[in-house]
Amino acid sequence: MKIHFVTRGDLAACEEGAARSSCDVLALGFQALGEVDYRSELDGSSQKLESLALLSRRLNCTVVAGCVTLSCGFRRRSAAVAERGKILGVSDQLYTQGEEVRGGAHLKVYSTAAGKLGLCVGEDLYFPQVAQSLSLFDADAIFCVFGQEREEAPRLMLRASAFCAGVPVCMCADGLAQVASERGELLFRSARKECDYELSLSRAYRVFSRRLRGGAGREE
Repeated sequence: MKIHFVTRGDLAACEEGAARSSCDVLALGFQALGEVDYRSELDGSSQKLESLALLSRRLNCTVVAGCVTLSCGFRRRSAAVAERGKILGVSDQLYTQGEEVRGGAHLKVYSTAAGKLGLCVGEDLYFPQVAQSLSLFDADAIFCVFGQEREEAPRLMLRASAFCAGVPVCMCADGLAQVASERGELLFRSARKECDYELSLSRAYRVFSRRLRGGAGREE
């Protein structure tokens, strides 16, 4: 799976570089779409999601793009997935704390030509159960759209989530792209505006057992 990360710039600015890379997945941060108002999208006064879908058709790849969605007066951090001219869905950040954005829903794995991709939005990365759930939903890889990395915690949790889930986790943040393997190793880290990474999809399985006292004996 060839991934083209764009860590700065809007949707229009990334097309030329993505076309040259011939990538399978184009990963964009929150800056790509900005704020997406669902009501405006429905009445046609805004075409941001349509532009994302058309971009995926022109590039013939899967596109993952962060955004802030506005619905019924509530703002949420979200990530949209498009492929071959269609919007496959929008996933929201689940966990928020003391912020102006609300938590959403829709934890989902998307079946794409590049593989089964799970989406992790923002600080949901700090909750390994999100990555574990996406792994149980049979994700081949997890894509995390993140804001600005101001400390080492996101890098640590990226590795921890990949290890706990047993699948690679890729992050596109503000000015930073990085990839962690299913073994918890940091495979790639770049602060370039645009960069490519060839990800070999693999999964890690671990067998656990426990011993119980009494007649039950050993349980596996």
